[in-house]
Amino acid sequence: MNLSILYRGPLSSCNYGCTYCPFAKHTETDAEHAADAAALERFAAWVEAQSARDHRLSLFFTPWGEALIRRRYQRVIARLTHLPHIDKVAIQTNLSCRLDWTNDCDKTKLALWATYHPTQVPRARFLERCREADRYGVAYSVGLVGMQEHLAEIDALRAALPSTVYLWVNAYKRVEDYYSDADVALLTEIDPLFPVNNTRHPSRGRACRTGESVVSVDGDGVLRRCHFVRTPIGSIYDADWERALRPRLCENETCGCHIGYIHMPELGLADIFGPGLLERIPLVLPPPRVSLPML
Repeated sequence: MNLSILYRGPLSSCNYGCTYCPFAKHTETDAEHAADAAALERFAAWVEAQSARDHRLSLFFTPWGEALIRRRYQRVIARLTHLPHIDKVAIQTNLSCRLDWTNDCDKTKLALWATYHPTQVPRARFLERCREADRYGVAYSVGLVGMQEHLAEIDALRAALPSTVYLWVNAYKRVEDYYSDADVALLTEIDPLFPVNNTRHPSRGRACRTGESVVSVDGDGVLRRCHFVRTPIGSIYDADWERALRPRLCENETCGCHIGYIHMPELGLADIFGPGLLERIPLVLPPPRVSLPML
């Protein structure tokens, strides 16, 4: 079996405080950190045990806050990259931590989904972290939320990054008709896949790989098809957890988040991203104004 797992434990703290971010508005107690550490270790041990069940796994850590400033996440990620049945370990991060810990990883299996937050860190400092990732030989993509007040910053970041680094832009969807035609044109020149993200894709009753070859797992081991469908389908800590996996049609009206709609076969995004699907690194970046089904 080939399975991608999106892991989101109880960690919900961050060293940044972006106003547009729904995550990380909490300062954890020592007891809460201990609970997160225990959940993380239990998950890592379960992943290790799957080598005996002839499964190939890809792991994507999608914390509510910033995990890589916590050594426990650095250590677990490094450990998991060396498992022979693991194909990929990726994590969402603001890239604020030093990256010397990646020398303990099998870097052929490691990837970072790095988000730039202009209100929280100077562009020069963020770019230095990107250069550090290059020096350490770590694969990464870079992106940010496409706030109107940050359009010039987005343009400047694109100009400063190597052309080989994909810069993605997440559309701000909380305000209807947020972007002007000129905004969309600019952001599409920067990120050819921006129109795909700027769409709430009709999804109810449509095919999706989640729940079959992609699942979401929380700190208690509860299996869900994805982060956006809250109905549990099982637990990874059940002896027969694989029985929960089967094809399912989506039960939500729309899907507007990259880590959700990317698994809808009709959009063809798996072919664009290939083995970089989890960390958001395309095989070859399509030309601007990419044409994909907007059904």
